[in-house]
Amino acid sequence: MPSPPIICGTERLLACGAMTTPAEPLAVSFDDVVAAAERIRGLAHRTPVVTSRTLDERLSARLFLKCENLQRAGAFKFRGAYNAVARLSSEERARGVLAYSSGNHAQAIALASRLVGARSTIVMPQDAPPAKRRATEGYGARVVAYDPQTDRREEIALRIQAESDPVLIPPFDHPDVIAGQGTAALELIEDAGPLDLLLVPCGGGGLLSGSALAARRLNPRCQVVGVEPELGDDATRSFKTGILATVENPATIADGARTPSLGQLTFPLVRQLVDDMVTVSDAALVRALVFAFERLKMVVEPTGVLGLAAALEGRVEVAGRKTGVILSGGNVDLARVTAWYQEVG
Repeated sequence: MPSPPIICGTERLLACGAMTTPAEPLAVSFDDVVAAAERIRGLAHRTPVVTSRTLDERLSARLFLKCENLQRAGAFKFRGAYNAVARLSSEERARGVLAYSSGNHAQAIALASRLVGARSTIVMPQDAPPAKRRATEGYGARVVAYDPQTDRREEIALRIQAESDPVLIPPFDHPDVIAGQGTAALELIEDAGPLDLLLVPCGGGGLLSGSALAARRLNPRCQVVGVEPELGDDATRSFKTGILATVENPATIADGARTPSLGQLTFPLVRQLVDDMVTVSDAALVRALVFAFERLKMVVEPTGVLGLAAALEGRVEVAGRKTGVILSGGNVDLARVTAWYQEVG
């Protein structure tokens, strides 16, 4: 049976007036997502899709939550990290793997590298959540800390490459990483069935890009909306203006979404495949985090509840719609959770 057509790209953008010139070729395809799904099968968890009667009644909708907070290494990042590391040659693995990350990609690369027998080095901000650093080191990685106020992680990574020539796998702007992240939405749609709406957290756009690729092929009528924190709204501004915007070191509790901008690969993917972008406040993230803990009995990090917060706060209309929400991660420091809980208590 032939695959359904992808309702996206040039035709969709021209129809909505978002562009007047042909769309540029995309770096990743749906076939890449399918190949990634086969590659990670049996290694990444096929995380559950859960529902909540309380949540549905509150929002007058049907919500299906993809629990990537229960993924290996605690976040969706393991999907893309393992897909990328598994594709390295034996010579590349012998050189070791290098990454930069505030925590989730760090842990994922450390674990994926260990699984294939490669060394890993992670460039990590010194203010990263302590739990994420401990976990990264626990998977066997060497952590190189830096001050995000004075140093750029990309420059530090280049210096390390010049010294020992490891293979750099960036956190989002990499074809294999994007394809791997798309497997989360692929599984969600396979398990929940056709959706009217898909809400996806957005930092650098890897998860959002991959999810949009999956949704466009499997569920063409589904509206795909990316969600990011108000204090780090670079992707939203980029999406709406068509000009790549940057926000350096945003002071948001959503540390997984502190990336300064979309990437060279993810920017066109988001522009061509995503229907809309919205933002939510840090206060809204705390409320969603507390809701997930109290009513859903789940530990989710602030970045992980971006989509849930958008639904709970009415940033996206979900009433009467079958809505998928990706809970992207659960790596959160208990001390910080306690402080945030007291703020809304």
